[in-house]
Amino acid sequence: MYLPPGDPEARRGGILYIEFGEVSCCKSRMWSCLVNLSSLCYSLYERILKRQIADGPPICHVAIVQDGNRRYARRKGISLDMGHSLGAVTTEMVSDWCLELGIKHLTVYAFSTENFKRTEKERSYLFDLIRNKLLELSVSEKVHQNKVRVRAIGRLDLLPAPLREAIDQVDKATRGYSQLYLNVALAYGGQGELVDAARSLAIKVMAGEIRSGDVDEEAIASHLYPHGDASVPKVDLIIRTGGDVRTSNFLPWQSNGNECAAYFCAPFWPEFRMIDFLRAIRTAQGRPLHQQA
Repeated sequence: MYLPPGDPEARRGGILYIEFGEVSCCKSRMWSCLVNLSSLCYSLYERILKRQIADGPPICHVAIVQDGNRRYARRKGISLDMGHSLGAVTTEMVSDWCLELGIKHLTVYAFSTENFKRTEKERSYLFDLIRNKLLELSVSEKVHQNKVRVRAIGRLDLLPAPLREAIDQVDKATRGYSQLYLNVALAYGGQGELVDAARSLAIKVMAGEIRSGDVDEEAIASHLYPHGDASVPKVDLIIRTGGDVRTSNFLPWQSNGNECAAYFCAPFWPEFRMIDFLRAIRTAQGRPLHQQA
């Protein structure tokens, strides 16, 4: 029962009744203070991590398995499409962080060969989303100012024509840039990449262009994705979000041959924060020196 403060019944029995508006206002102020304190602590921790990273060895290539868009959407009660769209926003932020930290290569696992098993509706939305993002990147002022090279890697012939056209457009628009390489893995599978490299080398051997004895680690590396351009280099750090502890056949040649660090974290991809990214880099910097490229 609500009694106005002026009512004599309001203090009967030593009980003090406070107006609902005052309680609500008090709670709001307390919540605001907690949010501000949390933001301050986050900012301080981020600065500490950045200082620690600045003193460590450079990390040149980060590869990310962007997991958890769909689980995030289900937990939040939003559509799967919205979960994927929010994940795309996180990818943009991570590319900005790489520019800030001087990381040379970022490879993101956007669509695997296994993802073709998803529903036609989900595949169609993902292809449209990726296509639109690539077209945005092709004309982005930030991309051109920072000389970001955008490339797609994978069995691109399996993708729909409109997406392949967008890949060609962003490839041509950013060709010659080298401050940051943003490699987008589409229709990608690690075993498939090795098979394609072996097939290319076998064709050259049969044509007499090279001898079988010429096939070594360097020759294989030079025939990995992307075709017709500099291959994706060795990986220093693989990050997987969403809580699973596996790398899902992602860049096996580039990562295993480099003893790269692996960082598995709980946040779903749309929740991934800069402090999560910085922690991962700190983990990679902690590798024994003989394991670092």
